[in-house]
Amino acid sequence: MDLIDQLKELSIRVRKIKDTVQTEEATKNALIMPFIQILGYNVFDPNEVTPELVADVGMKKGEKVDYAILKDGKPIMLFECKKSGSDLNIGHASQLFRYFHATEARFGVLTNGILYRFFTDLEQANKMDEKPFLEFNILDFKDQYVEELKKFTKPAFNVELILNTASDLKYTRAIRNVLADWMVAPSEDFVRLACSEVINGKRITPAIKEQFTLITKNAFQQLISDKINERLKLAMEPSEELKKDNIISDQDSDGIITTEEEFEGYRIVRAILRETVDPKRVVMRDSKSYCAILLDDNNRKPICRLRFNNPSRMMLGLFEEKEERIVSVTDLSDIYQHADHFKKTVLRYNKPAELLFEEGVATERS
Repeated sequence: MDLIDQLKELSIRVRKIKDTVQTEEATKNALIMPFIQILGYNVFDPNEVTPELVADVGMKKGEKVDYAILKDGKPIMLFECKKSGSDLNIGHASQLFRYFHATEARFGVLTNGILYRFFTDLEQANKMDEKPFLEFNILDFKDQYVEELKKFTKPAFNVELILNTASDLKYTRAIRNVLADWMVAPSEDFVRLACSEVINGKRITPAIKEQFTLITKNAFQQLISDKINERLKLAMEPSEELKKDNIISDQDSDGIITTEEEFEGYRIVRAILRETVDPKRVVMRDSKSYCAILLDDNNRKPICRLRFNNPSRMMLGLFEEKEERIVSVTDLSDIYQHADHFKKTVLRYNKPAELLFEEGVATERS
């Protein structure tokens, strides 16, 4: 099972039990240990995951960090745990700060079992930064954060690789936070910058500044709203041109009826793949037994099959090399669970032609 699928399963479980977890110890056992295990570390092997690692830090003796992930007997990642629902602020990371300085670990994690904040020492060597470079929310995460989390898994763990992207992640997050603040309350400097671009050198009086503060805020929010609406429109309401070019069926001549569920399933798959390939390359070809989603309208490049003819028992066909694997779909939103699989399938078809010829791909079966 892929990492994203394991995280989604844990997310469902956490959502169900989080309100019943009342203590820090229960949080560790029910929420945090499963997360560490998903990263590939054996939580029952003290040579790999040591609970309450003890070390003397300066004048403080017998200090403990909740979990230390070990490699070759040395700590590589430290976890400081708080009770589920607790706020996570820098004051809660005091032990993590001290342990980070005293051990060889390059990464510290502050968590309450739902939010995981990852720290390192980008600002000053061997001193943990006060701001995390990565935040992962088990109840609300995007694919891009799963890709970053993969770097912390046991098979992929590589200090240099993580550090190479940590700086970009940290400052990208910081700038996003600044922009988010400006959407609500634009700073004076930002308002002046915007004014200088549109009022042609006119002196910015207090009255103009007050007027443009509100204008800037509204313009910012309208811009974001327009961008969101554009993406939703592209994903969920394909243009007439796309409907004509990308949905192929013979409803009139062969009695084939493309249902609304099939249209919606197609739109979901196309929305998932829009950042991987041009949406115009994702085509739906309906038939009596199933609705095929193809790349480039090529029967040798199937992405999936929507087997929705029986509304009470909808099925989805996934392709692995030459074989089709059938999975159940209880709700159309379940299609999103297979996003990674669709992307991998499309990327495989985008290999050089000679490699595809050697590997072979699934052909359409009637």
